[in-house]
Amino acid sequence: MPVFDLAVTPLRELNQALHAVPAGTNDTAFEVVNPRGAHSVAVGIDSPLAVQVKGSVGYYCAGMNDGGTVTVEGSAGPGVAENMMSGTVVIEGDASQYAGATGRGGLLVIKGNAASRCGISMKGIDIVVHGSIGHMSAFMAQSGNLVVLGDAGDALGDSLYEARLFVRGSVKSLGADCIEKDMRPEHLGALAELLAKAGVEGVSPSEFKRYGSARTLYTFNIDNADAY
Repeated sequence: MPVFDLAVTPLRELNQALHAVPAGTNDTAFEVVNPRGAHSVAVGIDSPLAVQVKGSVGYYCAGMNDGGTVTVEGSAGPGVAENMMSGTVVIEGDASQYAGATGRGGLLVIKGNAASRCGISMKGIDIVVHGSIGHMSAFMAQSGNLVVLGDAGDALGDSLYEARLFVRGSVKSLGADCIEKDMRPEHLGALAELLAKAGVEGVSPSEFKRYGSARTLYTFNIDNADAY
């Protein structure tokens, strides 16, 4: 298994190596040591690689991931897994703001807490946060699922479209057009599957509340002007 030591190897060489893996090879596992908060670690992966990062990273780790599995044994700076298409990204620690922003697919697991704007403009990604999330999370989220085992900050789901939000703890406030919705059997089933994929044990889907769009902002209506 190739090991890249970012204390002595330029980050560009790591990312070039990840992009140059030939199709059909069995040599798909990589290890990154001494990341030292480097930005843009393991970005643009477009094949089923497994990248283990031994430490914390900076901005935009695993951005545009399409099929890879990236595990960070530490915390991540802003924009982790931004615009992810498929695959899995696991952050063992905390994540800074706008984790999973504009993600179109795949699974992002944050085993600690996530800061503000988690899942902003998500477009199909599934995000599971074992801890709590900050304010304005899921702002303008279009599709996908955001699962939070802890609490959510102010303005959750502001200007939400059709993404589904599941929160186990308290919600400080809901954003414009976000409301609590019934938890139907299909939602319990989908949530149970997501919890299992994210390695969550001993937690029942029935402990969560579901939030979604009231659909009053889809087109302008003068009766809803105060909500815009």
